[in-house]
Amino acid sequence: MPHWLQLMMDSLPTLLWAGVKFTIPLTLLSFLFGLILGLATAVARLFGPTPLRLIARFYVWVIRGTPLLVQLFVIFYGLPSVGILLDAFSAALIGFTLNVGAYTSEIIRAAISSVPKGQWEAAFSTGMSWRQAMQRTILPQASRVAVPPLSNTFISLVKDTSLAAAITVPELFQSAQRIVATTYEPLILYIEAALIYLALSSVLSNLQARLEVRFARYGGMMENSR
Repeated sequence: MPHWLQLMMDSLPTLLWAGVKFTIPLTLLSFLFGLILGLATAVARLFGPTPLRLIARFYVWVIRGTPLLVQLFVIFYGLPSVGILLDAFSAALIGFTLNVGAYTSEIIRAAISSVPKGQWEAAFSTGMSWRQAMQRTILPQASRVAVPPLSNTFISLVKDTSLAAAITVPELFQSAQRIVATTYEPLILYIEAALIYLALSSVLSNLQARLEVRFARYGGMMENSR
């Protein structure tokens, strides 16, 4: 067996375990919390009082205007100087959540804004409150618009988690770095890590395509029922 293939086979269990233990949980939790934060931010910008809108706009401006790596460094290496100590995983989770929240807020805000005003009027005419109209009428329609860009954000997040290696999170990429430090085979190990990321992204892209088809069918059923 070629040396490079043997090395990849020997290191594969370690890399996969790092992905299962750190990369995947970090991705799922960051996206979940970021989506909740993004929805709250979008609603604040669209319907909140002026002070809340300004705070939401400032948050989005700061996060979108600064590199994700810098944000992670500020949280993990910077906050201890003011007495806030976080372990590496928690710091990464906070950093990715804040980053995802800012970007998904713009996606959700645009999706909600794309729903015709007549849908609001129709919901209110049936006696719905603002919250009921949002939950039952607006968000279901906005989700059709938001799913493709949100899916792209999720797939990008899977790859972005490799930046957590810079703050010592032992995820997939840092595991590859550690093996490189002992084997001195950076090309083979980094290609293997890239292939694992590629496999994850490919699976998620396939799921995204199926999800879009399902939402398109749901949208067609809604149109036909009118």
